[in-house]
Amino acid sequence: MDDETVRSNRILTVPNVLSVVRLLGVPLFIYLLVVEKADGWALAVLMASGFTDWLDGKLARVLGQMTRLGALLDPFVDRLYVVTTLVTFVIRGFIPWWVAAILIGRDAILALSLVVYRRRGLPPPEVIYLGKAATFLLMFALPLILAAQGDWGFANVARPLGFAFLVWGTVLYVWTGVIYLGKAFAVMRDVPPSPNRANRRRSGIAK
Repeated sequence: MDDETVRSNRILTVPNVLSVVRLLGVPLFIYLLVVEKADGWALAVLMASGFTDWLDGKLARVLGQMTRLGALLDPFVDRLYVVTTLVTFVIRGFIPWWVAAILIGRDAILALSLVVYRRRGLPPPEVIYLGKAATFLLMFALPLILAAQGDWGFANVARPLGFAFLVWGTVLYVWTGVIYLGKAFAVMRDVPPSPNRANRRRSGIAK
């Protein structure tokens, strides 16, 4: 069964509550990492976010609580954590600035490409599995890089693993960005803008 047919308009569900809790963890993560420099606690928040990300998706399917809000909120929180973590890592000197610029720039360009779909009254493109794999690699890479800043013995293992996942994830992330842009250009070429939207814009100007 297609996911779209089982998504409801409900707001107060267990998965959505978990997504909101993850969202509230973003400023806490920033405070711990940048202000307090409590890397261990920041790592705990980041790992808890990753666990609840997996849990809310699992519960949504098991409990039959797949909602339209969750379909928007969950990936938004994912992207927010990735962007926040990249920026704070650059501030602390954990990763080069240009890595963060590539990853954040990719998301910014794709966000602009959504205008193509909106002008044609189309939904955004479905998330491809390669894109999920790229996000998965990044979500593993960032906690490992943070763990590598500690004094424990695992740091020697976490550092090469973290940067390996970061390289692989970045390559896949950029590649999937190219795929999504190709889809947007194909839509722009093959599908004309929605006349209803154009009429609404003209009527709005006339008013």
